[in-house]
Amino acid sequence: MKFRKLSAAFLVSLLQAPQLVAAALNATETDTQLVISNDRLYAAVQKKGGAIVKLTLDGTNLLGSPSGSTGIGPYLDCYCTPKGFWTPGSVAPEYKLFKGKDGKGKDYGGIVMSDTYTETGQVLEQYWFLRDGETGLHTFSRVAYHNEEQPFLRNLQELRTLFRPNNDMWTHLLTNTKQYAPLPGKEAKEKQVVVQDATWYLGNTPNDPYVKQEADYFTKYTFQDSWRDIDAYGLFADGSKTEDGDAYGAWLVMNTKDTYFGGPLHSDLVVDGILYNYISSNHHGDQTPNITNGFDRTFGPQYFHFNRFPGETDILKAQADAAQYADPEWNADFYDSIAKHVPNYVPTKSRGSFEVKVDLPKGAKNAIAVLAQSGVDFQDNVFDTKAYQYWANLDESGRATIPRVKSGTYRLTVYADNIFGQYTQDKVKIKAGKTEKKNVRWREESAGKELWRIGTPDKTSGEYRHGFEPDTSKPLQPEQYRIYWANWDFVKDFPEGVNFKVGESDVGKDLNYVHWSVFGGKGNSVRPEQYVGDGNVNNWTIAFDLKESQVKQKKHATFTVQLAGAKTAAGNTDIYNASEPHSNLKYTVNINGKDLEPWVIP
Repeated sequence: MKFRKLSAAFLVSLLQAPQLVAAALNATETDTQLVISNDRLYAAVQKKGGAIVKLTLDGTNLLGSPSGSTGIGPYLDCYCTPKGFWTPGSVAPEYKLFKGKDGKGKDYGGIVMSDTYTETGQVLEQYWFLRDGETGLHTFSRVAYHNEEQPFLRNLQELRTLFRPNNDMWTHLLTNTKQYAPLPGKEAKEKQVVVQDATWYLGNTPNDPYVKQEADYFTKYTFQDSWRDIDAYGLFADGSKTEDGDAYGAWLVMNTKDTYFGGPLHSDLVVDGILYNYISSNHHGDQTPNITNGFDRTFGPQYFHFNRFPGETDILKAQADAAQYADPEWNADFYDSIAKHVPNYVPTKSRGSFEVKVDLPKGAKNAIAVLAQSGVDFQDNVFDTKAYQYWANLDESGRATIPRVKSGTYRLTVYADNIFGQYTQDKVKIKAGKTEKKNVRWREESAGKELWRIGTPDKTSGEYRHGFEPDTSKPLQPEQYRIYWANWDFVKDFPEGVNFKVGESDVGKDLNYVHWSVFGGKGNSVRPEQYVGDGNVNNWTIAFDLKESQVKQKKHATFTVQLAGAKTAAGNTDIYNASEPHSNLKYTVNINGKDLEPWVIP
């Protein structure tokens, strides 16, 4: 990658540019299109199809030519009908065009597309707003279902907006400031070999920039991320394929996260050549809400930001320009001004704030406080579809402030790296216009005096082999867990299975990041036949020494395991299927030849 260094003064001017530009705001409608534009950004929604079909920044076409489902966006689609996927705008869409001034006197324009799925009556709506002086689109998405005759429809399995270009200008993709890479080139895609769902082997083109710098495999899963600290991600054009030689960026900015589900541990696809805003999905076993009679939820706002820089600008500089807007307090006044156009949006007058001081357990690192649906784990906060979610990282003194919290009742959850268990407190009430303050004391769960521990309880398995460890064979050094799983052959890594000796073995080498039941088989192009060995794949051995003084006059010991995740035969659902004996997975521990009662993982 060729990147140009910017002077500090020049960078500051770029970062502030969206706030300094003054321009005429236009909002117009024809028989075929609705258009919102200012002197830099132009967006046209095609009435037939309900998607943006032309998007330009300073005259440069960011989408290319529409062709089917490419060359369009941001647009909305879902997997939420009895038949599965549906793209609203394809049935009988209705449109509204807005133009007005916000509370600060700035002009804005907006478009709403509303479509109804005929068979069920469910309504999907997509909102786009453009503000004078900005180079981005503020988006909201709404799902509504009112049907007393069929009170249960299905789950909201997927709801997403997509920016889906159909041109060659984009050269890179970025998940976060650690994970970014060139996009595979034309020859690499022509010679690629499918190895798994949405996963390709590109090793036939070793000189391709992606292969040289990132990995021999390309998959959308490499570029997924969790919601905790994500701010802005997207596509980048370094200028080598743009007509004017300038660099461009297309970014999804998560300026708010309160209308998503799953809390900070939710993870999903973000970019793979398509720029996604995955609003709801059951990827990675994430929970999704049921669509029942009376369901009516508006998601957002999220901000699609588009920027332009001199050619060969560093991708991280372009991302920083977008990430500065990843703040729930940014543009809050503007959102209050357009609340009259957006059903269910919660304005400032209906929000409060939360301050917490936590007396943390000794050794706690990277602590976080979460507010979400009361009475359930925040990863299950889909049961009350009116409930919102919030979180903030605690500072070293255990303090955090969460602004703009929707009034209501919440569960407070606190967890941290190095600490088993978590702190929870239900019925935390937030009142509009008020600040709720809490002081709590949290201590680590313990079954007695600790004899030993392996790894770090942090809700990941990243410290083990092929986890967070960088792949030093490639210049960009991606974390190994992000690469196609067959690239790390368990049988070669552990020919005798896992035999770990406490106090002697190395967690980064001698324990695997996944505990397989079998290895290989479906989806593994390197080892297509399942390998079970002689029981040394699914059976791991941990050996440890104890002094007599440690067990003297002791009758019981407790072995504690904290799971980072589990894949059962239920797939991405929590539904029990009697035909699948491992929908609920039994995890068995054997101590000195004696099996303990299995831990049944649902």
